[in-house]
Amino acid sequence: MNRDPSPFRTASTASTATSPTPKYANLTASTNLRYSLTRKSIYDRHLNRTKTSELSKSAFAFLFGEMVQYAQKKVYGVQDLEKKLNLHGYAVGQRFLELLLWRDGRTAKRETRILGILQFISHQLYRAIFQKQADTLEKVRENEDEYMISDNDPVVNTYISVPKEMSQLNCGAFIAGIIEAVLDGHCFPAKVTAHTAPNELWPGRTVFLIKFEPEVLEREALRVGS
Repeated sequence: MNRDPSPFRTASTASTATSPTPKYANLTASTNLRYSLTRKSIYDRHLNRTKTSELSKSAFAFLFGEMVQYAQKKVYGVQDLEKKLNLHGYAVGQRFLELLLWRDGRTAKRETRILGILQFISHQLYRAIFQKQADTLEKVRENEDEYMISDNDPVVNTYISVPKEMSQLNCGAFIAGIIEAVLDGHCFPAKVTAHTAPNELWPGRTVFLIKFEPEVLEREALRVGS
């Protein structure tokens, strides 16, 4: 027994059912991409066009605050929270290093000395992320394997209200994670921690203590001797 075709089936739908369609023929109909008058979407833009663009501080403060609240869940103290912020920063540092190397292209130079990689972090990396250089780069005189990078007013601490019971919290642990990822990416394994070190002019000053692994110093000694 033959049944009548559905009354909702039109000639156009019947043709699409019998004739093959291109794989991406209905892409614009099934997505929410917005096209300009030149028919170009955001995916057609060159990455370097946004190299010097700045992010709204209010947008950054909102996103970073949400990330801190997310990291605050299921923690057992300030050190545990700073460890989570460090891990979040480490993931960002890995991707940002890749982006910087891609932008530099053939002019990118792989640093092989401790001083060179620390200057790269305190100058190029810091400027690319925060639109400014780090304030100081120092070597700890007492220990050969320790260096310090300081930021007088880190933006990650500007819009965060720290409760009294967590007064020792320094959200600069997020930046410490970024620095640690860049060092690991250049084969300079180290442990980076953030410490509050206020002075008369800068009450929110933060010092990032970098402690290199023994193999880094051994390799540095061989390069100096050669």
